[in-house]
Amino acid sequence: MISFLLCLAILIVGYFVYGKIVDNTFGPDDRETPAVRINDGVDYVVMPQWKLFLVQLLNIAGLGPIFGAMQGALWGPVVFLWITFGTIFAGGVHDYFSGMMSERNDGASIAEITGKYLGPVMQNVMRVFSVVLLIMVGTVFAVGPAGLIVELCSQSGASGVLTSLLFWLIIILVYYFIATFISIDAVIGKIYPIFGICLIIMAIGVIFGIFTNPAYTIPEIWDHFGSMHPSGTPIWSFMFITVACGAISGFHSTQSPLMARCMKSEKQGHFVFYGAMVCEGVIALIWAAAGCSLYEVTGGLNTGLAEALAMGQSKAIYDVCSKTMGGVGIALAMIGVVVCPITSGDTAFRSARLTLADWFKIDQDSYANRLKLCIPVL
Repeated sequence: MISFLLCLAILIVGYFVYGKIVDNTFGPDDRETPAVRINDGVDYVVMPQWKLFLVQLLNIAGLGPIFGAMQGALWGPVVFLWITFGTIFAGGVHDYFSGMMSERNDGASIAEITGKYLGPVMQNVMRVFSVVLLIMVGTVFAVGPAGLIVELCSQSGASGVLTSLLFWLIIILVYYFIATFISIDAVIGKIYPIFGICLIIMAIGVIFGIFTNPAYTIPEIWDHFGSMHPSGTPIWSFMFITVACGAISGFHSTQSPLMARCMKSEKQGHFVFYGAMVCEGVIALIWAAAGCSLYEVTGGLNTGLAEALAMGQSKAIYDVCSKTMGGVGIALAMIGVVVCPITSGDTAFRSARLTLADWFKIDQDSYANRLKLCIPVL
């Protein structure tokens, strides 16, 4: 438990110390931001700082720091080091500069920023790569939640249309179309803060449940520095890829421009971009701790966690929440495993629209121009 608390403290101190160094390196000033200067009422909309933070957190997180961290816990508490230092020195820096470079370039997508600094060849590579990957992400986070809802309905005894995968897939895609098409503050700006708070509360509830239950003990890094993976999978580089969203993820660079278009001041960047990544790191650290402490260890290997994950990641989340928070935890888990991936899917499609709009220089302030991109993308 000492190593967990140390890593948690390092993450918090890292936000104030190294995060400030990163902020000073960029040098935010009082210049007029794209949200103020352009303000088209659709993608460029000024939002309050607290809302920017929570929307950014949901944009970049979803279930990434939960699924990835639980899988990463298979290697044991050594995963705490990757989450902690990866967040401070890699993820936070990556997300901050992705957002702030976009902010300095009229809220441009990451592909356009790449073109400015690395030339037209890399710009076109990033354009194609970004759009294809964003649509793939959106597709996964449409089919996945639809399947989870069907599973929940089946477990509750429902039948008929409520257990139809196609029905829920259509419902989710209709929502995605709405969230991609209309103003960012009309849907995303209103519901994301609520779900962001739920994500944070779920993590707090999990760690509180671990601390208050004497049956659960978070192992120390120095006692289990080697790999505890039951399959013998090496730490390098599999653990780093598995826990990508809890330390550094390229997907975040496609999401940060969404909030870069909604900032009233450049000086909000430290809290919004670096701060949201540190918050995601804290959430990942907590879920990794849950994976390391709640399940049986056999012969120095995390066999109990492997068995839980083999039943399905969603069921593993239910199990953790149930063990640490009881009935309240199950309710939060149901919200988390359904809503969190949806909040990554809709912004993935929205980012795809904006990337295409920047690519083909199509203004998005008219309904007709947005429909030209929304319809083929969805």
